[in-house]
Amino acid sequence: QVHLVESGGGSVQAGGSLRLSCAASGYDIGTYYMGWSRQVPGKEREGLARIDTDGNTYYADSVKGRFTLSRHDGRDLYLQMNSLQPEDTAMYYCAAGRSRSTTDRLSSRMFSYWGQGTQVTVSS
Repeated sequence: QVHLVESGGGSVQAGGSLRLSCAASGYDIGTYYMGWSRQVPGKEREGLARIDTDGNTYYADSVKGRFTLSRHDGRDLYLQMNSLQPEDTAMYYCAAGRSRSTTDRLSSRMFSYWGQGTQVTVSS
């Protein structure tokens, strides 16, 4: 069982920055790849970024160059978000998975465990 707890969300003006954290625990957590997704009410969850156990990272085009993913000691996950825009407003979720598939790495179906989410609001 994997347990994920997000923190670091909040309100910020356009152009600002936030750093999200995800405290990860559970048996063999170091064998899971981890990532962040976000969701706006009424829309599908959007995969943003993922870091594999070998350190490789993958980003959605919508955040590439603005968001940076990192992982500490193979456990806790961080998302540094810069140049935030109003369209980044969403609930952000941390997730973990162990699928061997290499297709559609950011898809929600690739993740088995999810946190409760942390709200990010960007005002213009």
